[in-house]
Amino acid sequence: MTTTATNRQVILKERPVGIPQARHFEIVERPVPQLAPGTVRVRNIFLSVEPAMRGWVNAVGNYSEPVAIGAVMRSFAAGVVQASNVAHLPVGTWVTGMFGWQDHAVVLPEEIGRIVEERDLPLSLSLGVLGINGAAAHYGLTRIGRPNPGETVVVSTAAGAVGSCVGQIARILGCRAVGITGGEAKRRLCLDTFHFDEAVDYKAPDFEEALARVCAGGVDVYFDNTAGPISDAVLKRLNRGARVVVCGTASIANWDPPPLGPRVERHLLVKRASMQGFVIFDHKECEQEAFQQIASWLREGKLCHVEEILDGIEHAPDAIAGLYRGENLGKRLIQIGDITST
Repeated sequence: MTTTATNRQVILKERPVGIPQARHFEIVERPVPQLAPGTVRVRNIFLSVEPAMRGWVNAVGNYSEPVAIGAVMRSFAAGVVQASNVAHLPVGTWVTGMFGWQDHAVVLPEEIGRIVEERDLPLSLSLGVLGINGAAAHYGLTRIGRPNPGETVVVSTAAGAVGSCVGQIARILGCRAVGITGGEAKRRLCLDTFHFDEAVDYKAPDFEEALARVCAGGVDVYFDNTAGPISDAVLKRLNRGARVVVCGTASIANWDPPPLGPRVERHLLVKRASMQGFVIFDHKECEQEAFQQIASWLREGKLCHVEEILDGIEHAPDAIAGLYRGENLGKRLIQIGDITST
């Protein structure tokens, strides 16, 4: 790939209700932004695709303001400083940040999420296991889940970017990891690549029976990325003193009105369990510890990753919907440039 002469941007064309589809976005071309005093221009190489981006474009209340109609789609990106008016961010520096779905972004230093120091590892990882996905897995499991060796840790969307990391960290910490995922291919991925102890397919007609079988001793930590019927099935099997970590609600397309379903209060009361939600953006102070530990595990071969890289910005409009259709294996990224290009 080569650097484009214009700045291609994916903008939000209309407000979706529920899962954003390709028709809600539009690709436009504008001039490459000029460098201003005290800023750097980043040439994006990889654009991230996150389940949370559904919430960023919907009008329903979320933890951040909705992306404005006509604005560049908000997203994490990883790239290279192409031009700089900031001494500590020279040309060639690898950086990540909320740079949006576009080729180029001119940003202030405080808008850079982090300088990527792990240059012996692929830059793409800074949007996955060495990005918010890995940080969320590490923080949610270790700080909220607080697993003890020998305990059973169950994680939903176990083949995804966060879930696969949770399961592997659980095993590194001496726990028994059980993954819940959709389809036989993803179930085998959990077992053969991410080395979960057990994995079950929530799409299978015998899902609840399979879950009961692999969790015969109960569930000590549940890392919840889905909510909905999957979580209803897991909550029945909580052990006394269990911890439920709420990281996402991917199975619910629209929370207005709230979907009907079993209530959690009785499970929490009878089992003396706890349930806590978190948003990783609130815990920047924990990122460095997480990245250092995960990078070490990657280098030692204790933790692996799977990426699905779409080639070209034209794949961006349908990329979020594709996540919710279950198309991806591992972390979904869009590559729009080459790190060696000028």
